[in-house]
Amino acid sequence: MAKFHRAFGVYGIIGDQDGLVVTKKYGGPYTNRFDLPGGSLGDGEPLLHAIKREIQEETGLVPTKLSQLGITSFRYPWHFEQWQYNQHICVFYRIDETVGQVAGQVSETITGQDSHGALRVPLSQLSISNASPLVLKVKAYLLNHETFDAQEIDYQTWTVLKKSVY
Repeated sequence: MAKFHRAFGVYGIIGDQDGLVVTKKYGGPYTNRFDLPGGSLGDGEPLLHAIKREIQEETGLVPTKLSQLGITSFRYPWHFEQWQYNQHICVFYRIDETVGQVAGQVSETITGQDSHGALRVPLSQLSISNASPLVLKVKAYLLNHETFDAQEIDYQTWTVLKKSVY
């Protein structure tokens, strides 16, 4: 039997060295942590359509200028259904321009929605104790003057938080 659950999604980077737009997660391995806006594709949905839809659903922002940066994955222990580990495969997009305002709360009636809303957080306030591996990868990207490192990361331990960090 397979030990790894595999998740695949598209994720948007809206921010700079001063701060990052993150979502407030309430489901999955990143529950109660800050995460990047994004998520899974619909059946047959193109990547570009998925990232635009996910950004709008989770942040209220509509991306108008974006580009794909790269792909990587994160592996960590996570007991979910019959699996013992998770491999999260992520396609990262740089969102350079948007229309609208960051929504502190979003509709939870959208199928598959696992975000309470979004906010902009200073990079200095994002750490392993309150953020997903995706956010930590993007924090390093933004602090390293925008050189994206696609190296995969393995975490020996991973904790799903019981209490919200926001």
